[in-house]
Amino acid sequence: MKLDTHRIAQLLHDGVRDKVYPGAVWAVGDDTGPTANGAVGLLDPNQPDRPMRLDTVFDAASLTKILAVWSSIGALWEDGKLDLDAPLGAFWPEVKGHPLGVVTARHLLTHTAGVPLRAQLKNLYGTDPQDIRDGVLHEALHRPPGEAVEYTDRAALILGYLAEHLAGQRLDKLATERTWQPLGMNSTRFGPLPTEIVARCAPTELDQDTNTHLKGTAHDFSARLLDGVCGIAGAFSVLDDLGAFLCYMLGAVGSPGRAGFGPAWTAESLTIQTGELEPVRGLFWHPAPGTGPLDDVWVHYGFTGTGMWISPRQQRWAVLLTNKLYYTRDRQPLTGIRNAFRELSID
Repeated sequence: MKLDTHRIAQLLHDGVRDKVYPGAVWAVGDDTGPTANGAVGLLDPNQPDRPMRLDTVFDAASLTKILAVWSSIGALWEDGKLDLDAPLGAFWPEVKGHPLGVVTARHLLTHTAGVPLRAQLKNLYGTDPQDIRDGVLHEALHRPPGEAVEYTDRAALILGYLAEHLAGQRLDKLATERTWQPLGMNSTRFGPLPTEIVARCAPTELDQDTNTHLKGTAHDFSARLLDGVCGIAGAFSVLDDLGAFLCYMLGAVGSPGRAGFGPAWTAESLTIQTGELEPVRGLFWHPAPGTGPLDDVWVHYGFTGTGMWISPRQQRWAVLLTNKLYYTRDRQPLTGIRNAFRELSID
């Protein structure tokens, strides 16, 4: 497939024109690194002299689930510290005797655990982090595990807690030591960001309390409630770091080091794990819209307007980062652009 960078640039420029997002950065690559990239639009519409740049820092939102949780769980699995099919109550005292004790890590990774779909942590459990943890880990299931595929942020939150339990360290430190540092992802970190980095961070939605757009602080309220660090969201990253992560997943040819997870975890994750259930899923990854399992194109999105795709069959990856949340929470305006970008970048 010959990459048409002009059409990609035009597609993304049209998104700026139509106010889908203030700006965007993108890259396409293979197992040796990026083969093309670009930036369009502005960092902030209120600052017309600040163009979007390749090194702009983005609120990764749900990409945190991949960058921190999926990678850490994979490292623990490859270390032999986690059996994906063992009931959590068999080795995790916090959930033993509670409804979550019969659930497995594989259930959580495929969104088939049957945990409650509600995600308003403050409304359910208050603001104390320990009360939130206890509430999430001890609440009743709303359906038997393995019965249905239902996406919920709780799966990543629980897996983040599980990773912390097994590793004996907080998720931010675990992800940094096992994945981000080894892969040279030096601009990836949980927020809130220090002042010197905030200046090159893409603003997201309007904070009603301050009447300013969030910048360097996670848009996700659950992440903010948990001091910026949780499995749901809270990580910030840049284009080059995400490219390094995906490059490593394809074989680590261009990677400076070795992360805690490796080819075995990638291969396990990028296969259908949900049998006859719909929608089909791998482990946290799912087939890209408009593709089927045989196409072997996998995707994960972030609510702020981020996304990354990978295809082991084609040995190709793609990243599209936008701050569409600056304008709206409506997902639809970005959906068409994401799908068109995938078609142009990964056949």
